[in-house]
Amino acid sequence: MGFGLPAAIGAQFARPDKLVFSICGDGGFQMSIPELATIASHGLPIKIIVMNNGYLGMVRQWQTLFYNNRLSSVELDCFPDAEKLAAAYGFKGRTIDKPWELAPALEEAVESLVPYLLNVKVSPFESVYPMVPAGGASTKWSGPAPAGGGARK
Repeated sequence: MGFGLPAAIGAQFARPDKLVFSICGDGGFQMSIPELATIASHGLPIKIIVMNNGYLGMVRQWQTLFYNNRLSSVELDCFPDAEKLAAAYGFKGRTIDKPWELAPALEEAVESLVPYLLNVKVSPFESVYPMVPAGGASTKWSGPAPAGGGARK
């Protein structure tokens, strides 16, 4: 958690000629907010997409699936205004909460020659799979059967 934005910075330094996106959750993004200063001071045109579900999503999922839904310290009840936060560093930000707003917002981000912060509000209760339970092996797929009736591996 918190690795996505610093990794994107490294990728942009390594490949300054390429379009680089950082796609991260709201919790991970908030852990790396100071990196916005690095992006701004070096003029890195990284496009930051925050999938904002208002939770530490993977932690909530673990607590739901493995700890009888005993949720502890996973709700994120505040998130900075993306437009104001980005503006504080000299670039553009935007929050969207309707699916039909996504395509135009992504086009705007891609066309921007400077960094862009896009806060995308998503459903708070979607789960992410595959998931490895504590003590489990990473060689087995854990979660619902894949779409289309494919077999688990």
